[in-house]
Amino acid sequence: MSIVPAEALSASGRVRTSAEPPADAYGAAPAPLAPRARLLPSLAAVYRAQLSRARVARIPLLFVATFQSVGIMVLMRGVVDGGNEARAVVAGSSVLVVAFVALNLLAQYFGQMRASGGLDHYATLPVPPAAVVLGVAGAYASFTVPGAVVTAVTGSVLFQLPLTHLWVLVAVIPLAGAALAGLGAALGLLAPRQELATLLGQLGMSAALLLGVLPADRLPGPIAYARDLLPSTYGVEALARTFDAHPDWPAVALDLAVCAAVGVFSLAVATWAYRRAAVR
Repeated sequence: MSIVPAEALSASGRVRTSAEPPADAYGAAPAPLAPRARLLPSLAAVYRAQLSRARVARIPLLFVATFQSVGIMVLMRGVVDGGNEARAVVAGSSVLVVAFVALNLLAQYFGQMRASGGLDHYATLPVPPAAVVLGVAGAYASFTVPGAVVTAVTGSVLFQLPLTHLWVLVAVIPLAGAALAGLGAALGLLAPRQELATLLGQLGMSAALLLGVLPADRLPGPIAYARDLLPSTYGVEALARTFDAHPDWPAVALDLAVCAAVGVFSLAVATWAYRRAAVR
């Protein structure tokens, strides 16, 4: 049995307990780790960064999306006179602007980021994965607001529909944008190749065009069922109902609620896809 001299204990001053952090080479305890980044501040930071980064590049594409939707309405004006068909054309063309940016471009963006290794940059940031997906999706969806409003107003004037209840776009654009942005992000992150992500984004936008702009009662039975699976359908239905002289507001609220639920689900899938792609 060895005996520790009392002088050694007095020289150290006190005995370190197991609960205390070990000292470094200079005798000082290591600094505590920084607290985990919260969701809302991280979301705001990613949103501002993406908004400033994509502002110059996306404005010409937003003009193309708006011009495309207005051109579709002009073409349909020679076929559709009014009634439910006109409401469906205007509502579908307005939401198509959202689909072009939030679904098509976002699928291409995340596909490119995954192929080029750009996701490694986001993976090193101390932010939750949900903040990255929501921030990028929100930035892309924000670019759709001017084009969707211009398309809705132009279509209402073109087809002589009332402008009274177009304020419902305040709810339709963000809810449809969230649903379509989540779908676009998931397609871009899950696609094994960048070219496939671009193809899936184009197919998704084409589905929003065919199933959203064309009146539901003109579609064949199986395609009509596929229309119910498209996230933007419920935003189109909600907007189309507001063109009536006396809108069925409970039905509008139900369509918006379904669109919100689909948006939450699609963004959750996109967050899972981001985690899956970032660790590979």
